[in-house]
Amino acid sequence: MTSLSDLPIRDDLRGREPYGAPQLDVPVALNTNENPYPPSERLVKALGEAVMDVAGALNRYPDRDAVALRDGLAAFLNADTPGAGLTGRHVWAANGSNEIIQQILQAFGGHGRTALGFEPSYSMHPIITGVTGTRWVNAFRDEDFGLEPEAAVRAVREHRPDVVFLTSPNNPTGTALPLAAIEAVLDAAPGMVVVDEAYAEFRREGTPSALTLLDGHPRLIVTRTMSKAFAMAGTRLGYLAADPAVIDALLLVRLPYHLSAVTQAVARTALEHSVELLGSVGELRRERDAIVGWLRGEGHRVADSDANFVLFGTFPDRRRVWQGMLDRGVLIREVGPPEWLRVSVGTPAEMDAFKTALKAAEAGTEESK
Repeated sequence: MTSLSDLPIRDDLRGREPYGAPQLDVPVALNTNENPYPPSERLVKALGEAVMDVAGALNRYPDRDAVALRDGLAAFLNADTPGAGLTGRHVWAANGSNEIIQQILQAFGGHGRTALGFEPSYSMHPIITGVTGTRWVNAFRDEDFGLEPEAAVRAVREHRPDVVFLTSPNNPTGTALPLAAIEAVLDAAPGMVVVDEAYAEFRREGTPSALTLLDGHPRLIVTRTMSKAFAMAGTRLGYLAADPAVIDALLLVRLPYHLSAVTQAVARTALEHSVELLGSVGELRRERDAIVGWLRGEGHRVADSDANFVLFGTFPDRRRVWQGMLDRGVLIREVGPPEWLRVSVGTPAEMDAFKTALKAAEAGTEESK
């Protein structure tokens, strides 16, 4: 049998492992930050009808530039952030925010260029940076997982990156960035600044979006997704807002007809039902804040979260705790800084199961010492 090592793959790919959270059949899966509430029967019917409408023309290529979808996304962002003043020309869409990130790095990164981020953060940023032939620099976050503007500016001035990644709310910590930190980086960065807002809809009241900074900052890109708050992870739809010139640059690297007609139809339908789909956001915020309070009451360190997940610790042997919870049917994520674990916010019943499993796993850990 031929093995991977026998193939003439790129040297920089040798020894790497494919990215991905465990996909296990468990009663309670709280490891991938999904919205736990499925579409209603009414929405399922609307989605089915939307797919049927395009099914008869699947012998033809889809709208290559997804014009109607981009117009809809712009309207949604304008409602989310009044005064943003976006049009379809300011928006681009692709197969999940990971393809958005890949296209950004294909256009603005590459051989001889550098991307900089502040870890712990979204692990796909350095992975996609590497596979696009771009050099990755980790400038690190503060002890509390925040980012002081002065420290961020020092890192940018030292490394002069072509692309800077800022994640707000940050994954896996849930930490949101103040606009002052983003503005400071924008003023110092010689290249593009990407603010990854995959969890923006979950941010606490009064936490602004980087969308408010787009006007006057042509090198700023704000990325979003339908996978989280929209409860559309299976649709694979990510998008960004930026100056129209940025979209022109991405057109140079995007594959033709990269968004299927079915994906576009489903995403447009989701936007038409955005009030319903986002109706669970308030409940998930309350459940998040409740689990933060409970974990702190149990003596754990917990990062402040503006997302739909919580990073908590610390555990001298987090693998043992993670496995102990899995043995009890609850799957969370072993990710981020050593000694920390991350739990996605689920339904009240799922969070009750999480509490029970965590206490049992910790008790088991103590007994094994």
